[in-house]
Amino acid sequence: MLEVIGILIFAVLIGLSIALHEMGHLLPAKRFGVKVTDYMIGFGPTVWSAQRGETRYGLKAIPLGGFIRMIGMIPPGPDGTRRAMSTGRFAALVDDARRQSEEEISPGDEDRVFYKLPVRRRMAIMLGGPTMNLLFAFVLFAVVLVGIGLPQPTMTVDSIGQCTPTASQPSGQPLPSGECPTGSEQTPAAVSGLAPGDTVVAIDGVPATDWMETTAWIRAHPGQQAVFTIDRAGQQLEVPVTIASATRPVLNADGNPTDAYVTAGYVGLAPTMEWVRQPLVAVPQYMWDLTVRSVQALVTLPVRLYELVTQTLIGGGERPIDSPVSVVGVSRIGGEVAAMQEPLTAKAATFLGLVASLNLFLFLFNLLPILPLDGGHVAGAAYEGIRRRIARWRGRPDPGPVDIARLLPVAYVVAGVLMAMAVVVIWADLVKPITLG
Repeated sequence: MLEVIGILIFAVLIGLSIALHEMGHLLPAKRFGVKVTDYMIGFGPTVWSAQRGETRYGLKAIPLGGFIRMIGMIPPGPDGTRRAMSTGRFAALVDDARRQSEEEISPGDEDRVFYKLPVRRRMAIMLGGPTMNLLFAFVLFAVVLVGIGLPQPTMTVDSIGQCTPTASQPSGQPLPSGECPTGSEQTPAAVSGLAPGDTVVAIDGVPATDWMETTAWIRAHPGQQAVFTIDRAGQQLEVPVTIASATRPVLNADGNPTDAYVTAGYVGLAPTMEWVRQPLVAVPQYMWDLTVRSVQALVTLPVRLYELVTQTLIGGGERPIDSPVSVVGVSRIGGEVAAMQEPLTAKAATFLGLVASLNLFLFLFNLLPILPLDGGHVAGAAYEGIRRRIARWRGRPDPGPVDIARLLPVAYVVAGVLMAMAVVVIWADLVKPITLG
């Protein structure tokens, strides 16, 4: 039940993200006098709509995006007519799009068309959508970091590992019989009698105040004997511990295990976590770090999509946790988060963090300078501004608006590719979903 509720809440938040994105286009468009005929959330058949003034607001059946329709998105042809190309299938598509754009302009609305706006205003309208996603991401990250905090390990023990990890059994889980697997042995923590609730105070008389530093020291001293000073129910005890040598996977920058292994010291202690609130100034840095990783993910998206098809869907291999994921998959993860046996604080932080990360990714994705994405329209407007400025410098006539209709074949191809990618990822989310367990 909790999982279903989580999926529904996550779907609502995704819908809100889409609505805010389109609102980011709508508000400046109306502010600059462009006639907006439609504001829609979703694609496909209309589920609900209502006319408010000159704009029709509504919801459509497929919640995978949204749009607003502004009149005059496509300028007239270079010769003042609708026809810029003469033959071929793409030429017919361009002519048809130009004709439909002209038919949307009613008498009296000739000066309320998008293409007649100054370049800077057109760029403001197209950048408004991604900007709203960025602002929404900032608000959500601020709620998480400032209002809830980030989990940080304390010096108090949460659990004790029973078996030392090996390359074949990196989790260190015992067998169903309770015995340790071949090549593994009881952990030093279990042998020495350390227990959950103990607080590590010092090691060999040196105060221990930071879990990460303590872990680094342990990993650097395999085979060494040490005396752990612990606080147990208000009483300090000294516990001799012989640090074991264990084979552990090397972690990457994101903290995920790689195929490489290293032999390091191991005791078998897991810390309790506490949520530490961060200052507001930490939010931009946190978002910047995530932005760098998101850009890297965008650059490698084609490769990871190819691996998803060949290695997971066709090859039957395990699906990596960082593989491409659709709205369907993210919603499912949201439901899984809601059903986790974790405190409400941890659930809320993970849940809101997922929505914030999605909005940050939407911001970056929509800035790609290709049609039909917002970045493609921004690039076209920027090119027009540069072309007009160069013409003024050279004393030449104004070259007029860029004939963006000529790029519609590219937009159709890109839209087709994006749709195919979405279908592949959605299918993977249905038959081989990413799980947090």
